[in-house]
Amino acid sequence: MTKKVYIIGHRNPDTDAIVAATAYARLKQLMGKSEYIAARAGHLSPQTEYIFRRFKIEPPLHIPDLVPKTEYYMNEKFISVDQDVSLWTAVDKMISTNSAVLPIVNIDGTYQGMLNYNAFALNSYKLLNPKRGDIFLASLHLIEKTLNATPIVEFDPDDYFNCTIMIGDDDVDTFKALLAEHKNENIIVIIGDRDDLQRVCIESKVRAIIITKDYIVKKELRDLAKQNGVSIISGHDSTATTAMMIEYSSPVSAMADKTIEPVHADDTVQKIRPLLAQSPARSLPVVDENYKVIGIISESDLLHEANIQVILVDHNEPQQAIEGIEHYVIQEIIDHHRINTFSTRYPITLINKPVGSTSSLIANMYRENHVSIPKDMASILLCGILSDTLILQSATTTEYDVLTAEYLSSLTELDIKELGNDIIKSGSHIGGRKASEVIHQDMKEYAEGKITYTVSQIEVDSTAEILGRKAEFLDELEQQRKGNGQAFAALLVTDITKLSSLMFVASDGRLEQILNFPRQDEHIYYMKDIVSRKKQLIPLLGELVSQLAQ
Repeated sequence: MTKKVYIIGHRNPDTDAIVAATAYARLKQLMGKSEYIAARAGHLSPQTEYIFRRFKIEPPLHIPDLVPKTEYYMNEKFISVDQDVSLWTAVDKMISTNSAVLPIVNIDGTYQGMLNYNAFALNSYKLLNPKRGDIFLASLHLIEKTLNATPIVEFDPDDYFNCTIMIGDDDVDTFKALLAEHKNENIIVIIGDRDDLQRVCIESKVRAIIITKDYIVKKELRDLAKQNGVSIISGHDSTATTAMMIEYSSPVSAMADKTIEPVHADDTVQKIRPLLAQSPARSLPVVDENYKVIGIISESDLLHEANIQVILVDHNEPQQAIEGIEHYVIQEIIDHHRINTFSTRYPITLINKPVGSTSSLIANMYRENHVSIPKDMASILLCGILSDTLILQSATTTEYDVLTAEYLSSLTELDIKELGNDIIKSGSHIGGRKASEVIHQDMKEYAEGKITYTVSQIEVDSTAEILGRKAEFLDELEQQRKGNGQAFAALLVTDITKLSSLMFVASDGRLEQILNFPRQDEHIYYMKDIVSRKKQLIPLLGELVSQLAQ
């Protein structure tokens, strides 16, 4: 059963992707689906950070990748036992819940060991071995609980001690000789209706005697036991049954397999597979950073679907998706880019419209589902639209975006132009920022056949500063290109005051031989009236790249 559904945008997410994930997760939650969680595959850009801070909204959960991890497959519905319960109680839990393993924990929930059938069988053999000696760890309290017995005289019931079990069924002289062979303080004697042997035990100051079948102990013997510090327990069962049952009153911690090391929720499946193979029960406990048990993972769990699924927003191309996406069921894709999607295991909801912003689509999904848009969500949805359409001036802007923006503006009482200028300016400053940070802030990877390339974009109110650092930016683009074995890496610098762009290009030489854009400087080209990467630049580059592939 799916426990979480992450709604997530592309790698190096822009404002539209972050906003779309946040607002769509809220819509799902308002519809009673609490398992939907907004997530992001990268860090917030300065613009997005400004928007979420301005409207006091918690950003989506940061998930660097979706490489299969223990937490995505582990069973959170597990039974554990306190280390101080009896073996009998623990085994009864295992049987009643049909559990192959049982984590043993401290009072604060921290992991102490694992009870499994292998460990149980091995330790039971040690207990039942008649040559074992004084190895039976017990407390009077656990013995009473295991036997469902009643204390008549009791001393230090919660203290653990190593004890020897003896059966009182010999003649008096023989029994006295047997008692003399052991440490009196650690002897527990199981005895029936034998006043003579009861007296011998009490006078010898054994640790305790267990009277079977509800036989009554005489008052003088009870008084003598009190004087000598000997506990008396009254049981219901026969001597034979009591002797068998008492073995299970040992604390379960004494039976634990303490060689089984736990794994952590963020451990990769690749890391834990060999550990599972070495585990006797092919199962391992999962602990958090405080060593508290939070689940169980078994080899069979890895054969099932992960307990997470995903919804993709603002992208549909595999190379733009978060790493590891291929391992999970995709429920939906909501996007406004070209379709170059991957195959899915099951039918999905695919919403793709030629509009300027995914935020426009999400805003209207509230209306289609007759759910009122909370003011904070309406505010950031408006920001998402204005950011992705350059305040409704981009070539990608449609009437759909304009009408949606006007609707959201009326709900929030935010002025479109004023808000748009604020958010565009918040992301346009590059002073003090490294070239690598700027390039990776909004970078997307594309593929045409076997040729791959990246195009980053940043909006500025003046290109002067970035031109002054052109060598730094071109060098970073070249490192990006070479490091990933790509044909070229480009940075589109869009001047929001002139609604035109400069394109910085680092290539293997082939692309620039066929580029027909006006060259402003070495590896820098002037792109008049081009402000949209999606609608204007990528189609042009796609045609050129197809020539390289021939």
